[in-house]
Amino acid sequence: MAAIDELKKLLREDIKQLEQLGGVLASEKSLLKSSNVDGLESVTQEKNRLLASVRERAKQKIHALVQMGFNPRNGQPSTFIRSAGIEELTTLWQDAENRLKACQRLNQVNGRIIGHLQQRLGRLNEIFRGCSDQAKLYGSSGQSSAVSHKTVLASA
Repeated sequence: MAAIDELKKLLREDIKQLEQLGGVLASEKSLLKSSNVDGLESVTQEKNRLLASVRERAKQKIHALVQMGFNPRNGQPSTFIRSAGIEELTTLWQDAENRLKACQRLNQVNGRIIGHLQQRLGRLNEIFRGCSDQAKLYGSSGQSSAVSHKTVLASA
């Protein structure tokens, strides 16, 4: 029973910190959208702190699950927890898993924003350096592509 109580405690802490992480990721998104680079450093530090804590607890949760009889080679922890028949534990696990997935989605959105910002900076850098050898146009997919000299824009 000590392992079950330990796992419940770890999951409650995960839920609390994943909720905080969701808020941090929302703040990061807002800072990225407004190009507020100054505020990003503190948000990134907080995000990294929370992620490190969640990762450390993941190891502790595996140890608690093993103490309960879980064998990692026999399947997913969620299946094992459901089969244990402890409703509170199942609910906590599902809640933590849902919050983690929500954080992953938010982080992916932020990653895409960063990617777009990097592309924009790269294009500006090319313009400032005068290194843009080829003109670029947007194609039907919305992506920019280089225009070669062989590309016919119009014919007489």
